[in-house]
Amino acid sequence: MSAASAGGRPRDPDVDRRIAQAALDVFGDTGWAGFAMETVARRAAISKPTLYLRWNSKEVLLTEALTANLGVIAAVDTGTLHGDLVELATQMIRRYTGPAGRAALRLSLEGPSIPGVAEHDRRLRRSQIGAARDIVRRGIARGELPADTSATLLMETLLGGALMHAVGTDPEKRDTLHETAARHARRLVDFLLNAVAAPAVVATADLRPVAAPLFMPPT
Repeated sequence: MSAASAGGRPRDPDVDRRIAQAALDVFGDTGWAGFAMETVARRAAISKPTLYLRWNSKEVLLTEALTANLGVIAAVDTGTLHGDLVELATQMIRRYTGPAGRAALRLSLEGPSIPGVAEHDRRLRRSQIGAARDIVRRGIARGELPADTSATLLMETLLGGALMHAVGTDPEKRDTLHETAARHARRLVDFLLNAVAAPAVVATADLRPVAAPLFMPPT
């Protein structure tokens, strides 16, 4: 819990925002090993006492900065499988390409091992899997997906595509990624659904290729 100023001047929201962004930037740049209160204060252009008046430890500071700027995946229900997946993928891409993008990338690698931050990381992961499961469940009910579709595999595919898009783009072009997230999400989902719908080529015992569906429904 952040430290509050008792009986003093009201806290300046602009200073709080600067500190939170500085914390995310430092974490994104250096990881947990290089995350220090002094470094955050210097990046935010404030004094260490000002920082400690608000947060009494670096674990609390980073956890609150992540919670405020990297919320859980919002519930998605557009009425169609395609629309749901595009919205989910858009949220993921914006998570990794927005102002907290570098921190989000660091969190995906280091989150489970950071004291105080691990629980926030678990909540994020649960929200991602929960959103994917709801989408798959509705898609199956509408006949848009086979009954044995894996929500986990679907989530890993979308998350992998979002991560690679963020990591693989030139730094000079990163400023535009957030604005074009929905367009790339649509391309990613179109590719995924086309791959699911396309037959895979397998070989019979006599080595003749035959078409087989990528998803095999249970018999």
